[in-house]
Amino acid sequence: MDQLEGRNVVLEALRRERRQVTRIALDAAARPNEKLTEILTLASRYGVKLERMSRDKLDQLSEAEVHNGIIAEAEPLPGWTVAARLDAVLEAGAHPFFVLVDEVHYEHNLGAVLRSALGAGVHGVVVPVRRGKGLTAVVQRVAMGAAEEVPLIREGLSSALATLRRAGVRVVGADMDGEPCWDVPMTGPLALVFGGEDKGLSPTLRDRCDAIARVPTEGDLESLNVSVSAAVLMFEKVRQDRT
Repeated sequence: MDQLEGRNVVLEALRRERRQVTRIALDAAARPNEKLTEILTLASRYGVKLERMSRDKLDQLSEAEVHNGIIAEAEPLPGWTVAARLDAVLEAGAHPFFVLVDEVHYEHNLGAVLRSALGAGVHGVVVPVRRGKGLTAVVQRVAMGAAEEVPLIREGLSSALATLRRAGVRVVGADMDGEPCWDVPMTGPLALVFGGEDKGLSPTLRDRCDAIARVPTEGDLESLNVSVSAAVLMFEKVRQDRT
């Protein structure tokens, strides 16, 4: 079971109906507001077990450390492979748009990438099977419901890129020695590839890219946080598609 912590992520799980929420633990002293009222209404509609408990008890149960007075238990999200997700996107008549991130160890970064991915219309975020974080309680809290819509796919990045390239998806890597992102074509089917938080793209991943892009910076700033760089490049792709 997944643990969802915070009103936003619990509400989005109930709204989007991608999986069953089985139990909600709520701060007994929580004051009613519009968001909480909707959570309780949806929980009642779907027959979710509701338990009110002290804030101290919620603190003991929390894995993300910031629960905002509510913790839910939910079925895991449906699992995807890159090939299956790609087939679903093509069947829907859409241009595939994937983001691949190597070795994300800081959960807040992965959550932020997922949230930006939802806003940019990304079809899947791919991370390695063994390296980095998966869909933890912290990741889901920071993503604020984005994980309900954007699948987090754990798969070898080289294998994932091979699958995408066979389908005609252009691959653009992100690194500080690349061309300015607005000079790199990103329209149509695209996969954006990012290195780990403390390093750039590995030689193996660079060799699988059709182009390398960077986010130009000023003020002697060497690099941006991976989640910030990912957001900039995702929305640069959106901008190019709309011009």
